This record gives sequence, C-alpha cells and structure tokens, in this order.
Amino acid sequence: MRVTANLFLIALLCLCCLSGCGNKRHGSMPDEAVGDLQQIKDSGELVVLTLYSSTSYFNYRGQEMGFQYELSEQFAKSLGVKLRVVVARNVQGLIKKLLAGEGDIIAYNVPITKELKDSLIYCGEEVITHQVIVQHAGGKTKPLTDVTELIGKDVYVKPGKYYDRLVNLDKELGGGIHIHKVTNDSISVEDLITQVSQGKIPYTVADNDVARLNTTYYPNLNIKLSISFDQRASWAVRKDSPELAAAANKWHEENMTSPAYTASMKRYFEISKATPHTSILSLREGKISHFDELFKKYASEIDWDWRLLASLAYTESNFDTTAVSWAGAKGLMQLMPATARAMGLPEGKEQNPEESVKAAIKYINATSKSFSSVPKEERLNFVLASYNSGIGHVQDAMALAEKYGKNKYVWKDNVENFILLKSNEEYFTDPVCKNGYFRGIETYNFVRDIMGRYETYKKKIKK
Repeated sequence: MRVTANLFLIALLCLCCLSGCGNKRHGSMPDEAVGDLQQIKDSGELVVLTLYSSTSYFNYRGQEMGFQYELSEQFAKSLGVKLRVVVARNVQGLIKKLLAGEGDIIAYNVPITKELKDSLIYCGEEVITHQVIVQHAGGKTKPLTDVTELIGKDVYVKPGKYYDRLVNLDKELGGGIHIHKVTNDSISVEDLITQVSQGKIPYTVADNDVARLNTTYYPNLNIKLSISFDQRASWAVRKDSPELAAAANKWHEENMTSPAYTASMKRYFEISKATPHTSILSLREGKISHFDELFKKYASEIDWDWRLLASLAYTESNFDTTAVSWAGAKGLMQLMPATARAMGLPEGKEQNPEESVKAAIKYINATSKSFSSVPKEERLNFVLASYNSGIGHVQDAMALAEKYGKNKYVWKDNVENFILLKSNEEYFTDPVCKNGYFRGIETYNFVRDIMGRYETYKKKIKK
C-alpha cells in the first residue's frame, strides 16, 4: 500500500514538472511579459542584477551595501516587494543574465548604445559618466587643468579602456604623454588612486564616479580634469518589461528629491570615510581615555589586555560615544545596527559606553570562536580583521591564501596580503571567494594600526 502511494506521489510530481507546476519566475515562461511588473508584484520579489564594486554592491561587516544596492532597495520598497540580488561578473554578464530571464532589472550604469537598444529598454536615472585624471590636490605642484598639460607627464593606468583612451589622447596631442601600463594583476584601479594620494605616482585615470567616491577616503585628490567624451548610462530591463521600465522611470522622478536618495548620495559620495584621531588624555599620566575602567572591567572576559581593547576603541571612534560612521556603525565600539541588536545592545542605547563595550565583547567572543582552527597566537589578528570587514571577507582571504600556496593560518605577510587583493576583480570573482568585492586596504591598515598602537600603550602604561 505504501509502495503504491509512493508511486502515485512520484507520478504526481512528474506531472507537475511537465505542466510547469510551481511556475518559476525565471525559467521558461508563457509569452505574456516574462518578469514584467504585475508578475513581479504577484511573486512579491524583485530580482536585481548588478556587479560587485565600491559604487554598486558589496558586503561590509555582514551588511549588504552599495549605492546601486540602496537605490534597488528603495525601488523594491516603492513596488511593495522584497529585493533579491544576483551578481554578474561584468556588464556583458549582466545583459546575458537579464536576457536569459535570471533577473528582472539591471541596477548598474549600463552604457546606452544603439546596439543594445534593440534588446533593452533603458530606464531609471540616466547618468553621465566620463574618465578623469586623478591627481594630488596639494603640495608645490599645481593640478593640471587642461589635457595639453599631460604632455611630458607620467600617467599610470590599467590595461583596457583607460589605457586605450590615453593612447588615443596622446595621438590627438601629437605624442608626449608618458603612459605606463600597469599589468600587475594584484593592483586595481583603486590601488592606483591610493598611490596617487600617497604621492607614490603622480597621475592615474578612473571613471568619475569611482574617483568621486575615493575622494571621501582621500580628500587630497583632485579629479576635475576630464579626458574623455561623456557616456550616457542607466538601468535597463528586457524589451518585454515595458511596465517595469515605466515604473522605474516614475519612481526615479519621484525619488530624486527624497530623503532616502539624498542620504545614499551623501553616504557614498560626500561623507568622509576617515575617522579623525586626536589624543584625549596623556599617556604619561597612565591614562588612555575616560573609559579605561570599562576596558579593564570587560577585557578579561575575552582574555584580552585592556590596553588592546582601548586601542580598538580609539581606532573605531576616537573615544567618541556619539560617533556615527558613514556606514551607520554607532557608539564607542562602532557596531553596525544589526550586529548591535544581535549582541543584545538595546535600541537607543548605542551611545551608552558600557552597553557598547559589553556588546563588542560578545561579538569579539563569538568571532573568536569562528576562528577556532587558527592558532591562538595568530587568532587575534583574524578577530580584529573580522571586526573591521566582517568574517566572510577574512574567510575569503584565507581561501585565497591557501589556493596560492600561503599559510592561511598566519595573518602578517600571508592572509593580510590577500585581503588587500579583494578589491581586484580577478581575485574577488575567484570561485573560492564567497563574499565578492571588498576594499581590503582598510582592514589591512586597521589591524596594523591597532597592534602598533597597542605596542605603544604597553610601553607607556604598565598593566
């Protein structure tokens, strides 16, 4: 009897599969509007296609972030549906996935071209992109203001569109630009921007949105000199989704002046990403901060030296209990909202220093357990790195280290080098990486800064 029932169940399942039972949204669909507006509303889910990058989508401290991601959230909310993100490797991959029905809309600045207009409907915000010279804003050398001033100058660029544009510009000017093609795969465009900020190289080239975002990290950059024609770009849907395109256009028109849109623009392109650091108390008097007693009280719970906990707090907030980071981390220990709630920090108590320290201690303890396979003498570095980036990116760096023959249980000169590479497409799209793009230089410096300051504290203040 049970066998007969099982056979009947199997037959029923097969019948469902053959007849399209379940009606998967991104499989083969009836001719009427695959993934158009009403179907999306009926399913309760908007599937957005985008790319990993500093301006579009990334994971930071366990939270999904990015300018295009936040706009996607706002659009999905306007439709009354949930958001799901699918990531492609490049623009060609975005278009391929869209046309294959793997997503409803591309939330990325897709170049507007005659060729693509045959298969896509462009919608949402139309932006103008162009390439700019990234140069130092201060010092004795005056910033370049005209492309003719590039003659005789050394410009360092990655192969591809930036190099191609410089070569064409050099021909237009009759030659003379010293173009250096940076073929090292471990160096990204944003790495070159960092090198300009540090004075290691004089000039590089980047898209204006990437350059603008990087000025929030490095205010000593000048990005005013354009070297290319303007390129129009926007979001896109398939030709069979005209209603979705119309909804995106209407939403954009209404959303441009909304507080949510303004906040997202400021978060990524205006607010400084650097925490200003100044000493509060004198180390010569044996005091680091007004919160030393709290650090002493709770550090023992995780077997830390209180001076190390103080160094972490200084790096995170400069001992400012009212601090709010560009990403939304709050308080003395700068926990992200979701992390704070998970660690029991009551909502509204983020500025309470003791509550902030208590929650941070719980988080550090939980993070340490996640790295139980790492030797105890090394684990501290991995915990600090995860406090800054989130556990996933550190695990990705460990996987990369192992793949390239380095010790994945040693941080310095091993795993730290691979977290640096997580801003480079070749590495963050590697199959061993599960968490995509990350600006690894922040974590690299974070761990070194904390440990260096800790050593200073130990010399100045007896335990």
